[in-house]
Amino acid sequence: MPCHIPTDQIAKAIDFHGHECPGLHIGIRAAELALRELGHNRDIDLVAVCETDMCGVDAIQSLTGCTFGKGNLIHRDLGKMAFSFFDRGRGIGLRALLAPEARSGIDTEMGPLMGKVSAGKATEAEEARLAELRTELQERFLALPLEEMFAITRLEMAAPRPARILTSHACERCGEMTMESRTRRLGGQTLCIPCFAELDQKI
Repeated sequence: MPCHIPTDQIAKAIDFHGHECPGLHIGIRAAELALRELGHNRDIDLVAVCETDMCGVDAIQSLTGCTFGKGNLIHRDLGKMAFSFFDRGRGIGLRALLAPEARSGIDTEMGPLMGKVSAGKATEAEEARLAELRTELQERFLALPLEEMFAITRLEMAAPRPARILTSHACERCGEMTMESRTRRLGGQTLCIPCFAELDQKI
């Protein structure tokens, strides 16, 4: 079943991200799954956990209302194309992992071409071919049924706790205010992480 996100909402996600690409479309479909199964942040206490920092995260912010600033979009740097969503109110959640078959082998040809383009060594024909493959993959991602796009797992674990406002303390080395949960103690001093790292390397 093709993507049910309205075209104007997709356009807003593309505008928010700055360009259209296959990675963004992965996020569009992950957001669609969350909206279908759980709902929008304006209606429920929705939380998104992204295991990647790639383009699709922008689509999730744009379409679900989960954002870093509100504390209901959490980045876990695991390097996986996976997205979990929780409804805190109902205590339910799901995880969507991009299925390898979703790419249909298109990325096998794309990879070397992207390397050439990034290195400035691609011919005009190779650049044109890469553009064709990107479009083909984007269209495929929007056309696949969600159950074929992702391996979907229902989650029984508790949702991440809500964001908390904590006290800040001045770093005793640089003087900058730092949230207490991000301070470190060294040599009897309360330090911010950069100052701690710099001093710790010298010991």
